[in-house]
Amino acid sequence: MDTCGFLYKYTAAFFGKEGQENIDPVVFFKILLVGYINNINSDRALLRYCEDSLGIRLFLGYDLNEELPWHSTISKTRSL
Repeated sequence: MDTCGFLYKYTAAFFGKEGQENIDPVVFFKILLVGYINNINSDRALLRYCEDSLGIRLFLGYDLNEELPWHSTISKTRSL
């Protein structure tokens, strides 16, 4: 059972069906959690930290060869 599945229901109104691919709400909140725990305020620094840490990549559900979301996507989603 997915413990973060409730996020999809609560965030469905904020994510469109057309245009560029949206960031997964669970991944977004996990990235913000990593930033909060490690006291990282900059979106660029946060994603650099996530890219360099194998443990964080595992926590987010990304393989080594998968590209993480762009920092601008995190910034725009955060502003919503």
